Amino acid sequence: MKTRSLMALILASALATTAAAQNVEYSSVKTKKVAVATTAANGQKLAYLCTDHPEVTALVVEIPPGGETGWHLHEVPVYAYMLEGTITVELGEGRSHVFNKGDAIFEVRFTSHNGRNTGGKPAKMIVLYTGEEGKPNVTRTPVPENK
Repeated sequence: MKTRSLMALILASALATTAAAQNVEYSSVKTKKVAVATTAANGQKLAYLCTDHPEVTALVVEIPPGGETGWHLHEVPVYAYMLEGTITVELGEGRSHVFNKGDAIFEVRFTSHNGRNTGGKPAKMIVLYTGEEGKPNVTRTPVPENK
């Protein structure tokens, strides 16, 4: 049921965006394009998961000031939108990327990373995992040796 509701919301958003772009029937619907990307922040090409058992999980994630996600990776495509605050995502090889309120995040796949709230207030985001039934969206990894 939740998946159907989420898919209906996604479809409605897509229709609203198309309608707004074509300036047709849905004149009371406003849209704002946040971002369009073909790569994650590290340059990794975005790819869709191929499965006969898709599962979309939507979360609101809140990280307190100084808090962190812990080192992990994703084998599934993950997308996020920053509602509040600031998060710094550090990659295993040493690079980091800062995301602030209003930013879209196109998560890296198969790459160990840690998200840390580097601001003075809670960091809050909507996260969408486009995964597969029965498979984890997040896999914990050890802290890289260079950290």
